[in-house]
Amino acid sequence: MYKNSIVFILIFCLTLSLSAQDLRWKIADDKSIVWQVDERIPHYDHIEMSGEQVSTVLRYGVREDGSLKMEMSLVWPLLRKIPNNTHGSLMQKYTTDYPASFTVDGKLFSREKVKSISLDGRLTALSEFYIGNEQKPSVEIVQRYFPSTTLPVLCHRIIVKNITNKEMMLSVPMQKRVYKSPNEHGVDGIYTQILSIHNGGVYTLKAGESVTIETSVGAYKEGQAQDEIDNGVEEQKREAFVRQMWDNLVFTSPDEVINTMFAFAKIRAAESIFKTKGGYMHGPGGEAYYAAIWANDQAEYVNPLFPFMGYRTANLSAINSFRHFARFMNTDYRPIPSSIIAEGDDIWHGAGDRGDGAMIAYGAARYALERADRAEAAELWSLIEWCLEFCKRKITKDGVVASDSDELEGRFPAGQANLSTSSLYYDALISASYLAKELGKPKTYAKRYLQEAVALRKNIEKYFGSNVEGFETYRYYDGNTVLRSWICVPLTVGINERKEGSIQALFSPRLWTKNGLLTQAGTETFWDRSTLYALRGVYSAGESDTATAYLKHYSTERLLGDHVPYAIEAWPEGSQRHLSAESGLYCRVITEGMFGFRPTGFRSFTLNPQLPEDWDNISLKNVWACSDSPYDIEVVRTTKNGLKIIISGVGKPTKTYSSIAGKEVVVTF
Repeated sequence: MYKNSIVFILIFCLTLSLSAQDLRWKIADDKSIVWQVDERIPHYDHIEMSGEQVSTVLRYGVREDGSLKMEMSLVWPLLRKIPNNTHGSLMQKYTTDYPASFTVDGKLFSREKVKSISLDGRLTALSEFYIGNEQKPSVEIVQRYFPSTTLPVLCHRIIVKNITNKEMMLSVPMQKRVYKSPNEHGVDGIYTQILSIHNGGVYTLKAGESVTIETSVGAYKEGQAQDEIDNGVEEQKREAFVRQMWDNLVFTSPDEVINTMFAFAKIRAAESIFKTKGGYMHGPGGEAYYAAIWANDQAEYVNPLFPFMGYRTANLSAINSFRHFARFMNTDYRPIPSSIIAEGDDIWHGAGDRGDGAMIAYGAARYALERADRAEAAELWSLIEWCLEFCKRKITKDGVVASDSDELEGRFPAGQANLSTSSLYYDALISASYLAKELGKPKTYAKRYLQEAVALRKNIEKYFGSNVEGFETYRYYDGNTVLRSWICVPLTVGINERKEGSIQALFSPRLWTKNGLLTQAGTETFWDRSTLYALRGVYSAGESDTATAYLKHYSTERLLGDHVPYAIEAWPEGSQRHLSAESGLYCRVITEGMFGFRPTGFRSFTLNPQLPEDWDNISLKNVWACSDSPYDIEVVRTTKNGLKIIISGVGKPTKTYSSIAGKEVVVTF
C-alpha cells in the first residue's frame, strides 16, 4: 500500500541506518546479550531488576581508563517511609568497589580492564586486573549482580581466578557495614541496611584456580530476623525464574532480534511483582512506583498478557489488582481511584478521572476471558459491569466518553473527551459481550453491549475523525490541530475506518523518530507505550510489512543499542526508566498484533496472523491463554497469500486451518 509513500522511503532509510551502524551489544548463543568492550568508551547505562521484596537499578559502565563503574540503587517496597505515599519506599544508593580492597601477595591491583558485560536476567562483568607495573594481567574477575527472588537482598558474586602460571595468595577483607534509618522516617520505625562480604579471608590459588567471594546488600525492619543468605542458592532461583520466562510463551520467527527482545521483555514484565501485605502487587518500578497499582499500567497494559504466560504469581497479581479496584465501586458512580498505593492502604487520584473506568473494564474483561477461570470471571463480572456503567454515564451529547484527563495525567492536553478513553470503552463492550455469554447471563446483556459498541464506533468516527496536518486520521480531542501518537489506539481495538491515513501519520516525520513516536508532533517527548500500541495496531490493521520494518528497527535500538535491553517509559521524563508494564506491551505487539489473538470465550479465540512478505513462518509455544494446559500455535506460509495454522498441545487434538492473509480463524477447544 505504501511503496510510493513517505512511509516506504522512511522504512528504507531506517533499514540502511541499522545495517550501517556498529551496534554495541550482540546476541550470544545462550540467549544473553553481550557487550564486548572496545575503544568506544566511556559508556554508561542502567538496568532495573526486581524480586518479591527488592528492586535495584544498576548504573554501570566502563570508564575512559577501561575500569568498571557501578552504582547500586536499592529499593525496598515493603519498607514504607513517611509520608507513606506513592514514592514512600525505602531507597538507598551505594557505590562499592570490593576488588579494590583485595590484595594479591600483599599488593593492591593497579589497573582494571573490563573485557565484557552481559545481561541475561543478571548483570555479569568480566575484567582483567593488573598488579603494579606488570604488562600482563594476573587475575580475572567475574562480578555478577542479581536480586533475590524472595528475600529483601541484592546478591553480588565475585569470582576471582588466578590467570598466571604460579601460585598466589589472595586476601579478602572481612567486612560488614550497617546503616540505620531514623526511627521517625519509617512507618515501622527503624530500618537496618546491611552490606557485607560473607566469606572474607586468605585464599591460596594455584595457577588456573578460582574462588567465589560472596557479598550482599539487604534491609530489614527493627527486630526482623536477618536472612541466612546463600548466594549460590539465590542465583539458582533467579536462573530458574528466567528459565521459566524463556520456556513459556516462546516466540520464534526468522528474526533473531525480535525473538530475543520478546524473551527479555517477559523477564521485565513478570519480575516486578512485590509480595506486599495487600497481596501480590505488580509495580511499574523506575525508583518511583512500587507496592502500588495503576489502572493503566496494571489493569490495561500488563494484566491482559499474564494469562498467556502460565506464571502463577503474575496471575495472582492481576486478580489481586482488580480486587483492589473493586473495593472502590460505589452506588453514586464516583470514579475509581487511578492508583491504589502503599500496599493497598491509600490511594492516588491526583489527575481526576483519567478514563480509569474504561482502562479497568478493558483489561479485566480481556483477562477474565484469557484466564478461563469461571470463578475468577464471576468475581470480576461485578467490577466490569460497574466500570461499563460508569463509562456509559460519562457519555456526552456527541456520544463519546468524557474524562478529566488521560493516562498522561495532564502532561499534554486531552480535552473533555479523548480518543483513547472511548476506544478502550469500545473494546471493553465487545469483550463483555463474550464474557456475559460464558457466564450464562441473560441474552439481553450481550446484545445490549454489542449495540452500545456499534453506536460508540459510529460516534468515534463522527466526533474524532478529522483531517489533521493533512492526514485523514483522528483529532485526539475537540480543538486538537496537531498530530498525537494515540491516534493509534482505534487500530488496536479493530476500528479501521481511518487506518490508511492514521498509519501514514504515525510513520510520518512529524511523529516518528529514531526512538519511536513523539507524543505530540513538534515536541521532543516520546513514551514507548504509544509506540508499542502503534506497532500492535498496524499489525491488527493488516499492514504486516510496515509494522515489521518498524518493529525490527525499534527492537534493535532497545535490545542492542546504547540503552538496553527493555522497552522504556519516556524521555526526557524519567531518564528512560525500564518500567515493567511497557515490556508487557511489547509482548502484546506479538500476541495480539502479529498473531491477531482475540479471546472470545474461556475455551475459544480468534487468530488473524500477519506475516510480512519475506517471512515463511512464526510460532508461539507453551501458550496458556483460554486453556487449562499449554499449547502451540504455528503459522506457515503455503502460497503468497495462503497460510496454514496449526494448533497443538499435550492432551489436545491437533487442529489445522487453511486460511489466507487477513482472514480471521476461529479456534475452539
